[in-house]
Amino acid sequence: MTITAASPHVMNTYGRLPIAMARGEGCYLWDVNGKRYLDALGGIAVNTLGHAHPQLVKALQEQVGLLMHTSNYYHIPHQEALAAKLVALSGMTNVFFCNSGLEANEAALKMARKFGHQKGIAHPKVVVYEHAFHGRSIATLSATGNPKVQEGFGPLVDDFIRVPTNDLAALQTATNGRDDVVAIFFEAIQGEGGVNPLSDDYMQAVRALCDANDWLLMIDEVQCGIGRTGKWFAHQWAGIVPDVMPLAKGLGSGVPIGAVVAGPKAAGILQPGNHGSTFGGNPLAMRAGVETLRIMEEEDLLNNASAVGAYFKAALQAAFADEPGVVSIRGRGLMIGVETRVPCGQIVMQAADAGLLISVTADTVIRMVPPLLITTAQIDEIVAILRPLVLNLLHPKVT
Repeated sequence: MTITAASPHVMNTYGRLPIAMARGEGCYLWDVNGKRYLDALGGIAVNTLGHAHPQLVKALQEQVGLLMHTSNYYHIPHQEALAAKLVALSGMTNVFFCNSGLEANEAALKMARKFGHQKGIAHPKVVVYEHAFHGRSIATLSATGNPKVQEGFGPLVDDFIRVPTNDLAALQTATNGRDDVVAIFFEAIQGEGGVNPLSDDYMQAVRALCDANDWLLMIDEVQCGIGRTGKWFAHQWAGIVPDVMPLAKGLGSGVPIGAVVAGPKAAGILQPGNHGSTFGGNPLAMRAGVETLRIMEEEDLLNNASAVGAYFKAALQAAFADEPGVVSIRGRGLMIGVETRVPCGQIVMQAADAGLLISVTADTVIRMVPPLLITTAQIDEIVAILRPLVLNLLHPKVT
């Protein structure tokens, strides 16, 4: 008997597909009816190690049997272990732990405000970007550059200055002569906004501008960080180090986690009583983070992300080489966007019917952020399923 997927007692906030998952293994998921899917979405860049990675499962089972939660009244050894590792990988100073990307970005915005107040600025301003996405709290949706996300939730926090991506002249024009700017906040690769990378040259120029003006450079690595692009953090391709770096998603490989990594300029901003989290940094999430990073190193997943990501982009370029309706194939490593000249939301369900999980962002961009252990053979499988769906979207058959 077929089981129908439904959640009548759950708030209807997601517009879900009529699919309910039952189990996973590696890069595959099975729904409650036994249908198998190749997961090119990875829980939206969360399942770094795929599903049910044996080493991660064993470690988390052990941790559940030892200790899951105590509160931050006490030291938590795995917090220090994970913080030390993130500091070493980033070249930064210290870490605050929370539970999600939204919480990490909210903490970053609080840090920017307090940084400004410490300098005597009554109304600190943060520069943010068109098409950005930083979360859905009042502050983070105000920083987000998507009117659809903001609609119905005004009045918004108004202490933001919005500029286009990769346009240094526009940034300079927006900030010249202002004494109330305290930070510049961007995603190294915009995820929800359509897989839009900031260029290395642009990120380097923004770093220099922040240094010249004593502003914080805050880089949201929630979706593009934790090895997804082939480096630990996407901004590292530009050879820069931020002052504040929110993380989440792939850091716990499925266990809810968030972190804000701070460099020397920002490391002392938050003091006791300024910020906190009941669940942030709990032993289970910290163990997930420690084990995720360890396994990534052990299995050389950064190099896999880089090599298989390059293979993925080349395969897509070959598949759509003669198709003008495919506007762009972009991204870095295993964060790939395929932009079509027409809205492509219908492809999500069509792909699922064909056994492939993807998403569409910004109406016209097919986004793929699979587990970092995906193989070239599985990439071939993705492209073989996706190509006819895209071609049929662009050239619908008359019936």
